[in-house]
Amino acid sequence: MKSTLKLALACLALCPTLLASAPAPAPPWATSVLTFETGSLWEIGTGTPFAYQLLPVQLSWRSREFWGHDFADGSRLVLRHRLALLADLVRHGPESRYVGFSGSPSLEWWNRTGTWSLFSGAGGGFGLTDSRGIKGGLGQDFTLNWFIRGGLEHVLSRRRSVSAGIMYQHMSNGGMTKPNPGIDALGFTLGCGWTR
Repeated sequence: MKSTLKLALACLALCPTLLASAPAPAPPWATSVLTFETGSLWEIGTGTPFAYQLLPVQLSWRSREFWGHDFADGSRLVLRHRLALLADLVRHGPESRYVGFSGSPSLEWWNRTGTWSLFSGAGGGFGLTDSRGIKGGLGQDFTLNWFIRGGLEHVLSRRRSVSAGIMYQHMSNGGMTKPNPGIDALGFTLGCGWTR
């Protein structure tokens, strides 16, 4: 009985030490994130006669922060790298699909508890489409892309987050063919992220 009592007292004495040494969860910007996003974008430009609708799918990776600034209220401004694989289903245009790659910084303002952020970013890349040589459509298969995005991200748990945003996407061939009407599309995106 005495040995059981000694063991119980030893456990009680060690418990606060063990609990205190458990590391706090890392803030969202301290680890990389893999995000799946989809949505719908509609043609807003005047360069093409087609009422394009793009249904984008993006698989993106954001690095841990490479620059950050703490504010007096405890919130944090963070800059991260963002790389994305793109796939667009094209509706109401002569092309039917687009696959590509893009890169950009991700600028994020996080609240002091690290539970939600406002994000923004702009960047570009390249990809391939199935151009058809139809007037008003994209002039060739190799196509450049450029985008601006912004929105809100909410952390659900230590490893999972959701996001909603707006996105502008431009696709053209940079004047490699004439005419070069390009696509200018604006719409919304919804996403789900997984922290490693």
